[in-house]
Amino acid sequence: MIGSIGRMFGGGEARRKRNEARRDLRAGVTDRDRVEFGRATGPHYVGVLHEIHATHVFDWYLEVGCRTGRSFAPICSPTVAVDPFFRLAEGVMGPKRELHLFQQTSDEFFASAAPARLGARFGFAFLDGMHLFEYLLRDLIGTERCLAPGGVIALHDCYPFGRAMTTREVSAAPAGAWTGDVWKLLPILTEHRPDLRVTVLDCAPTGLVMIEGGDPANRVLSDAYDAILARWHDVTIEEYSIARFRDDFPLVAPASFTGRDPSPFAAARSATEHLGGMPEWVSP
Repeated sequence: MIGSIGRMFGGGEARRKRNEARRDLRAGVTDRDRVEFGRATGPHYVGVLHEIHATHVFDWYLEVGCRTGRSFAPICSPTVAVDPFFRLAEGVMGPKRELHLFQQTSDEFFASAAPARLGARFGFAFLDGMHLFEYLLRDLIGTERCLAPGGVIALHDCYPFGRAMTTREVSAAPAGAWTGDVWKLLPILTEHRPDLRVTVLDCAPTGLVMIEGGDPANRVLSDAYDAILARWHDVTIEEYSIARFRDDFPLVAPASFTGRDPSPFAAARSATEHLGGMPEWVSP
């Protein structure tokens, strides 16, 4: 199923290569980048997310950085969506019974204790907010505190394929893919949270990181936050070593993760057991 959705989003090898060439041009990717960087060339990350939701229903799903809402439109799980500047597409409600929209920054959202007011513990979360590592680190800290037992947290854009896209300067970001420096979350988690199981999925265009083993009571990252910022703020991916990054964080086929036995999504129910979906009759 992952493969079929990947083909739907990728359109075959020839189309993949054309899309890749266009992305490279817009993202300022150089010949040197193509040689030195690893590259996620597997199924598109949105297709993988949709496949996870097609086969699993979570008590609560969180998405940070949504904008149009197309990424969560087809899912069944009760959803909490956070974005400071929504531009919602038509039909984002989809088949889900509940959709809670918070038009605010993620910092404001987590500070407001909104998940506690909703009684929400997230079985799955997708974090795709501001592409600076300190923002994603705070989003991860806030999400882990609201995680359901067995919950999984997904991070986007942590696997860049060129130097230009890793800039911290928003004004200097390329017109195409901009990952910023959220790649730093991978070595940060390796150093500070070896208790977590971190898998980097081969999802085009910039990877999809899956984090298992979160503990809402763990305060290691929040306690070390200032030290982490001081240590990592000015580090570039070249200083860290592009080769080291590629070797330390190998890409894993999405199907090998989603098809694992036992399932990584312990906090989910099978979609076939879910009694949700759209009603048979809706008034005009």
